Amino acid sequence: MVTTQAPRPPQAPRDPRATRGPRRPRPPAGTPRTAWLGSTAVMAVLMLAAVYFMLPMVWVLLSATKSPGDLFSTFGLWFSDSPQLGANLSRLMGQDGGAFLRWLGNSLVYSGVGALVAMAMSAACGYALAIYQFRGKELLFATILGGVLMPATVIALPLYFLLNTVGLTGTYWSVLLPSMVSPFGVYLGRIYATSAVPEEVIEAARLDGAGEVRIFLTIASRMMTPALVTIFLFQFVAIWNNYLLPLVMLNDTRTFPVTLGLTLWNSQIQRDPNFYTLVVTGSAVSALFLVGVMVSLQRFWRAGLTAGATKG
Repeated sequence: MVTTQAPRPPQAPRDPRATRGPRRPRPPAGTPRTAWLGSTAVMAVLMLAAVYFMLPMVWVLLSATKSPGDLFSTFGLWFSDSPQLGANLSRLMGQDGGAFLRWLGNSLVYSGVGALVAMAMSAACGYALAIYQFRGKELLFATILGGVLMPATVIALPLYFLLNTVGLTGTYWSVLLPSMVSPFGVYLGRIYATSAVPEEVIEAARLDGAGEVRIFLTIASRMMTPALVTIFLFQFVAIWNNYLLPLVMLNDTRTFPVTLGLTLWNSQIQRDPNFYTLVVTGSAVSALFLVGVMVSLQRFWRAGLTAGATKG
C-alpha cells in the first residue's frame, strides 16, 4: 500500500534578527556634539562674566599694595616691584585720627543691626502671609511687592522730610530705621514659608497647646533658617554698599559709613594725591570684609535660594 504525504506549506525564511532582544533606540544623530557645543558656550559665557566682575576686585587688591608713585607708573593688574601693603594699611588706620576705623565700625552697626531687624520682621511678615488667611492679604502682598520696584532715589527725599520732622536726621537712627525694612525679604520669607513649613506641623503644635508666637519662634523659624540667612545676607550687603541714604541723612563725619567716608577722602585727591592710595586701600579692606561675609554664609545662601524657589 502506497501512502502519500500532503506537501507542507512553504515557510517564510527566518529572520536572524528575530532571535535577538529588542533593539535599543539610537540617540539622535549629532546629540553629543550639540551637547558639547552647548556646554562649551555656557562655560565661555560664565568665564567672561567672571572675568568682567573679578577684574575690578583684582585691580583694587593689587593697587592696595602699591606706593602712590607706582599706582600710576605700573601695570594695574600686576604687582609692584616694591610692595607697600603694610605702609598703606598703617597710613589708612592712622589718617585723620583713625577715621577709617570709625567709619568701618559705623558701617558694621548700620549693616549688622539693620539686617538683623529686617530679617526678623521679614520672616514674621512672610510667615503670616503664607500661613494665615485674612481679607486683603493679596492686596497687601501686592503693595509690598510694589516697594521692591520702588527706586531708592524716589523715596530718599520723602524719608528725609519725614525723619527731619521728628528730629532724627543727622543721627544713627536716620540710617538704621529705613534699613530695617526689606520688601524683598518679606517676599522671600513668604515664598520659603509656603514651601518649607507644612500646615500639618502647625496644626499638631496647636493641638499640643502651643500658641502662635511660640509656634513661629520654636518651630517655623528653625524650618526657615536658610531663608533667614539669605535675607540677612542680602540686606547686609545692600546696607553696606548704600551711599545715597547716608549722603542725604548724615552731616557729621563721625556718623559716616565707610562708603561716604571714602567718598569724602576721594574729594580731597586734587589737594593731596596721596589720598589715591588711601581710597584704594580702604576700598580693598571694605571689599574683603564683604567677601568674608559672603564666603562664611555661602552654604546657607545657596540652600535658601534653592528651597525657596520651589513649592513642595
